[in-house]
Amino acid sequence: QVQLVESGGGLVQAGGSLRLSCAPSERTFSSNRMGWFRQAPGKGREFVAAISWIDSRTYYFDSVKGRFTISRDNAKNTVYLQMNSLKPEDTAVYYCAARSRSADDYDYWGQGTQVTVSL
Repeated sequence: QVQLVESGGGLVQAGGSLRLSCAPSERTFSSNRMGWFRQAPGKGREFVAAISWIDSRTYYFDSVKGRFTISRDNAKNTVYLQMNSLKPEDTAVYYCAARSRSADDYDYWGQGTQVTVSL
């Protein structure tokens, strides 16, 4: 079973930056789209950003537009989420997800990485 491995979370002050990375455990894994979701304490999971492997089109949640950037490295089969101008309300567990070519929705998920933004 392919796993998505995330890294890059941590503690940062408001206004700071972090970069999250996500790569599948098998280099041959391919998907149509990969994305990031987050879940804050006591809240439901919400979409953050996604990128298409087909045409590199990107999608963002309104509250992160202009601050977060999703990108990919084809050679490394890795997706990144560059997070700038972080706010305390960005504090959450961030999950990487992938939608395989045979799926209609995200069907692979990472374990999650904690991002904490302090005042």
